[in-house]
Amino acid sequence: MYKPSRRTLLRTPIAAAGAGFLAACTSSASQPGSGPQHATGADKFVPAGPKGYVNPSDPEVLAAERKRGAGRVRTFSFTSAESKLDLGGLSVRTWAYNEEVPGPLVRVTAGEVLDLTLANRLPATTTLHSHGVRLRCDMDGVPDLTQEAIQPGSDFRYRFTVKHPGTYLLHSHVGMQPDRALYAPLIVDDPREPLSYDAEWLVILDDWLDGVEGSTPEGVLSQLTPGGSAGHMAMGPGHPGSGPSRSASAHAHSSKKSTGGPNRVLHDSHSRMLHGEGGSVAYPHYLVNGRLPGNPSVFRCRPGDRVRLRIINAGSETAFRVALGGHEMTVTHTDGYPVKHKRTDALLVGMAERYDVLVTARDGVFPLVALAEGKKGQALAVLRTDKGKGLPPTDVRPDELDGNTVPARRLLPHDSVALPERDPDRELRIRITGSMEKFDWGFDHKLYDAKERHPVRAGERVRLTLINATSMWHPMHLHGHTFSVVGLDSVGARKDTALVLPHRKLVIDFDADNPGLWMLHCHNQYHSESGMMTVLGYKK
Repeated sequence: MYKPSRRTLLRTPIAAAGAGFLAACTSSASQPGSGPQHATGADKFVPAGPKGYVNPSDPEVLAAERKRGAGRVRTFSFTSAESKLDLGGLSVRTWAYNEEVPGPLVRVTAGEVLDLTLANRLPATTTLHSHGVRLRCDMDGVPDLTQEAIQPGSDFRYRFTVKHPGTYLLHSHVGMQPDRALYAPLIVDDPREPLSYDAEWLVILDDWLDGVEGSTPEGVLSQLTPGGSAGHMAMGPGHPGSGPSRSASAHAHSSKKSTGGPNRVLHDSHSRMLHGEGGSVAYPHYLVNGRLPGNPSVFRCRPGDRVRLRIINAGSETAFRVALGGHEMTVTHTDGYPVKHKRTDALLVGMAERYDVLVTARDGVFPLVALAEGKKGQALAVLRTDKGKGLPPTDVRPDELDGNTVPARRLLPHDSVALPERDPDRELRIRITGSMEKFDWGFDHKLYDAKERHPVRAGERVRLTLINATSMWHPMHLHGHTFSVVGLDSVGARKDTALVLPHRKLVIDFDADNPGLWMLHCHNQYHSESGMMTVLGYKK
């Protein structure tokens, strides 16, 4: 059985320390910090909204957390701050975790307690969301819904049991912050890992514009929105009619100077795979593991090694078509959950989706290419098993990119994680609305309102139908749960983020087994920030 070692990893976890047990999950994990800072943790935050719903720290949430158990405590610390980063030859000023891109690897074992303190040293509020993790609601990191945003100069302690193994993503959940360097990988190891492999390669994809020729994400959003940025919403706080949220106003100073940067609006893009336009933003750069194609990240192993690639799309507005030159990939997991193994030449990875694949390394040097689907440009990393020094050209295009590509809807869940057959107890239908011209993205022609709820009840099997009434594709993400993609004749893979193509629908089933208030939103950062978010709430 494979046991991960630090030598096989691309990055090394930070400050993983301490052993102990979490005797009980209480409604308050707060403890005093030093000086003016304060590690708040869960503090019985009650969001504005209708009564009769389970709030983030209510007894139902704590009871669900106790059922998850409490193993060894793994302690980490992040500092979010303004940073100067080297992207492999290009220096940029941005916001980052611990002055790194990607942020430091957080690695735990399923059943352990993750204890992560985030120190906010930014000139704006922030939070941390554990994307894809089924966790307690008051640790979900959605400002003004599951917690108050972390003020500049303050700390927040995220502490929860991580029950399910898999490949996950940590990122800010405020405004356009995820389109900076405020993201990091989270790997949850399986103590009974069934896969056999010799080495592991963590591959984190990103689209980048912050700090390039004066561009910032807020400034680009202003370019996309008719009439300027008055309608922008922080990802989580605020609602129509409430005026600018604290987070949005805190970002204003950084976006003012950026509006004079180059025009990043993408015109005339097209993708056959995405059934329409590739996106709205013309990014100047695409990265693998924080590096440009001209100075790529190189992973070394021996010929014949069986390598597990954990592929994470941390981008904000770009789907990537990914292939490893000279190799066929075997898909083993999507969004952290195992699937029946499927061979493929390439993968289409939407924003915040994750795929685990196995490859058997050949002898030589091979390009791993992440093509910006429907856009111009690509990211590059290198697999090397020889002792040479040469690298593939930056514009290399392996034949596998145009080979067989297995979409997520064709993946079948492993028997151990397949949802049992059951008729839905509740059916919800939500229309995805908006247009590229008006940039008025929303659900059912409404912008996000944190006070509105789509009700569900604990114990229900919920069938959610998302009807895409737009000419754009959308990666839809449900917090706090995994769902099964419902096909015509099969129960699909377990996922937390899935693409909805233009003028198509996505039907998903999930079990309402994690009480609280949970966001459903598009993971195109420019769409969610424009209003394409809503809330599923558990009734008391």
